[in-house]
Amino acid sequence: MEDNRSLDVVLANPRGFCAGVERAIEIVERALEQRGAPIYVRHEIVHNKYVVDSLRAKGAVFVEELDEVPSGATVIFSAHGVPKSVRADAEQRGLKVFDATCPLVTKVHVEVTKMLREGYEVVMIGHRGHPEAEGTMGQAARGMHLVETVHDVAALQLASPERVAYVTQTTLSVDDAKSIVAALKARFPAIRGPKRDDICYATQNRQDAVKFMAPQCDVVIVVGSPNSSNSNRLREVARNMGVPAYMVDSAAELRPEWIAGKRRVGVTAGASAPEKLVDELIARLKALGAVSVRPLEGITESVVFTLPRELQR
Repeated sequence: MEDNRSLDVVLANPRGFCAGVERAIEIVERALEQRGAPIYVRHEIVHNKYVVDSLRAKGAVFVEELDEVPSGATVIFSAHGVPKSVRADAEQRGLKVFDATCPLVTKVHVEVTKMLREGYEVVMIGHRGHPEAEGTMGQAARGMHLVETVHDVAALQLASPERVAYVTQTTLSVDDAKSIVAALKARFPAIRGPKRDDICYATQNRQDAVKFMAPQCDVVIVVGSPNSSNSNRLREVARNMGVPAYMVDSAAELRPEWIAGKRRVGVTAGASAPEKLVDELIARLKALGAVSVRPLEGITESVVFTLPRELQR
């Protein structure tokens, strides 16, 4: 293997957990404390294998659909949000519900409901099949359209093109969303957008931190699980700047050849990846010859979301 004796590591700031993820994990932990295992969770609480495995070990049972939850049990809705039909189903079956939907996702759901009530058709910019997109699209039975690309915008068929609004998934790439919004505005000049951008503060900050870090590095490693939308976007941001970038679920996935002969490695983590995994990755980089680790300057995040009243201590 090539000599890594002069390998430096720089850490993006901010990185890792956001307020919505911290709140969602705490909801599961407190529900387990308060009500005892098993606690059912619809969908992965956040998209991170380590987090899901550790909560499973404490007694959380992850299910894809509500029909897997026994009557009278406690169920938690994941941070990504759920369609209205899922809420109705839970109520009908008398399930005890704790809602861990990120408040920034809830804000998009409220926006959608208001737009539809005012007679607008709503276009959602998002990733088909992602639970957040499914939850937002499921806020209404009709009047919703999903677009993933500029090409999808060209194919849109709307009943009344002059009464249309758009929202976005909170974990998109800021740059990708911009080009799709521009295409929507070009095709539907009267389109209405959200009062404030739907892309969440944490997604934006983590992408900005990679844009700042990547030009200083020979390679970027993102800690995150393959199904994490915002982690995938971080890797894309670095690659779009011409820097090789890889994503690892854990330190064990780091391949020595990625860093062989490199001078500086940039490290970041998606909003659902715990700092413990970053520490383990740094330890692995040191074992492979990294000599220094330096955090970069960045925004300090102070956002905190309150827990449901019943779970507050």
